[in-house]
Amino acid sequence: MNLPIIPRSPFGKNEKNDNCTVIRDIATLCEQLQLPESLQKEAINTESSFPLRVSHSFGEQIEAGNPNDPLLLQILPRTCENEQVEGFSNDPVGDLDNTVSHGVIHKYHNRVLLTVTGACAIHCRYCFRRNFPYSSENPRRDHWDGALRYIRQHTEIEEVILSGGDPLMLELDNLRELVEQIEKIDHVVRIRIHTRIPVVAPEMVNRNMLAWLKTIPLPLVMVIHSNHPNELSAEVVATLSRLAQAGVRLFNQSVLLKGVNDDPQTLADLSNRLFDAGVQPYYLNLLDRAHGTAHFEVSDEQTKEIISRLQTLLPGYLLPKVVRDRGNNRGKVVFGLESL
Repeated sequence: MNLPIIPRSPFGKNEKNDNCTVIRDIATLCEQLQLPESLQKEAINTESSFPLRVSHSFGEQIEAGNPNDPLLLQILPRTCENEQVEGFSNDPVGDLDNTVSHGVIHKYHNRVLLTVTGACAIHCRYCFRRNFPYSSENPRRDHWDGALRYIRQHTEIEEVILSGGDPLMLELDNLRELVEQIEKIDHVVRIRIHTRIPVVAPEMVNRNMLAWLKTIPLPLVMVIHSNHPNELSAEVVATLSRLAQAGVRLFNQSVLLKGVNDDPQTLADLSNRLFDAGVQPYYLNLLDRAHGTAHFEVSDEQTKEIISRLQTLLPGYLLPKVVRDRGNNRGKVVFGLESL
């Protein structure tokens, strides 16, 4: 199904940093998007430890004048983020409990995750690692030696997952160096990259990056992150096509977010558009309960209704697996099967 790309209002550039243009100033954002002054005042009163950051490319897809735009809601800080809600924590998925070396998270027997950077092209307000201590858990502090040593010593590890932050925010030479070292480890048979860059800053997926990706000898899986069909602009779709042509196997994971995509038709449209772009729907994650994110949570009752309706709108191969991470050693569990 070919869904139309919705045209968006022009979005002014602000700051060039980390190889993509970003905007950090809330007043400028609200002015450019013609948002009401009341929304700007509410946003300005939020904490500064996880500030506004939005890429130019993502901002261009936000509808001007619409304070309820589903993309805007993902990036605009709100005062409700300062509320302390019972059941929400700084480490909702148990990252720190499963950290075995700086930036090395070993939660699953045959897979290990590296938080290779704390940088992102945008700051998603629902981020489960918004409170993660990236400065102290930096695997690059010894040129990756500690992380690589751990992987070499644990021969059960078959897959290395590069995460963050966003691993594609690393300078390409640094990322290439890390991957080349991983490739030399005999028992590693697959590399996975979790990234939002192709969706929120597609200009960063340039010729040099694509040329390098083609040279990686191990099977390369890339899990992108898109929550709403409006994120998939023509430029994003073209970038995903180039990644597929480079031999990258593409999957998508989303987060079920109140006010953003808690609607069966929106999720169906997202799956269809992803499939048209050569991306396999993979996970629909229920909200990880990080401090500052409670306003995004969808109730279990509504989730059941959404899933039931979504099953009537999509063929089975386009249905994402609905999962929740309880923060224990079980990791992600299919929704409805948590007690098994």
